[in-house]
Amino acid sequence: MTKTWFITGTSSGIGRQLTEKILARGDRVAATVRREDALDDLKEHYGELLWVTTLDVSHMDDVRRTVDRAFDAMGRIDFVVSNAGYGLFGAGEEVSDAQIRDQIDTNLIGSIQVIRTVLPHLRAQGGGRILQVSSEGGQIAYPNFSVYHATKWGIEGFVESVAQEVAPFHIEFTLVEPGPAKTAFGSGMVSPEPMPAYENTPANDVRRAVMSGSFKLKGDASKMAQAMLDSTAINPAPKRLTMGSDAYLSIRTELLKRIAALDAQKDIAFSTDAEPA
Repeated sequence: MTKTWFITGTSSGIGRQLTEKILARGDRVAATVRREDALDDLKEHYGELLWVTTLDVSHMDDVRRTVDRAFDAMGRIDFVVSNAGYGLFGAGEEVSDAQIRDQIDTNLIGSIQVIRTVLPHLRAQGGGRILQVSSEGGQIAYPNFSVYHATKWGIEGFVESVAQEVAPFHIEFTLVEPGPAKTAFGSGMVSPEPMPAYENTPANDVRRAVMSGSFKLKGDASKMAQAMLDSTAINPAPKRLTMGSDAYLSIRTELLKRIAALDAQKDIAFSTDAEPA
């Protein structure tokens, strides 16, 4: 049976790969792009299976208008993929107020607004599934990505809560957590002017690794897109989809450390309960 998808951020990377795979299997896609001509080749090949419009998810009124237009044009939408985002690459002290605002507006508030805007449509049609693209950076943190991590940890908290709120409406969520992959993500990163004070710090170690190309990118965007596509056949929806061996190992290591640290504080935690009345 033909399914219909709404996907943000389809110009390149995993979003583009996912769009190609969905169309190739005969499903319909309502795709948003930043560059108007980004999917012209796919539109020429797939015709009416592909509906394309431009969208900057940091513009809230545009998000609402675009989602409403997509549902009007496509009718029922079975899967929503909130994928638009970019990386702000700099130490927390280095980034500017405007850069912080732009990063949060796009990655966090933009993702929240996409979800909020599709929910009434999904409720009205009796359900659907939302794949929110997060990152391994929603569970772990690298130096020099502090504000980026704030947005990914933030969207994971939002989804954890909203998923419980809308479960009675047969709306499901999957948080997609890819590790470093060979995509155009790096070229789209925004970087402030480095501060000399951070020259010999972990922040600059990561900066040098990324700039020199020694920062490992093991992930394959095509395989990741396929894993996302395959996950939609799993019922119930997986709460998280971790992609890439680096992501799996890094997240597992950090979770074990957090459990150990939590267990070490058990006596403190229980000692701060109020005395029984």
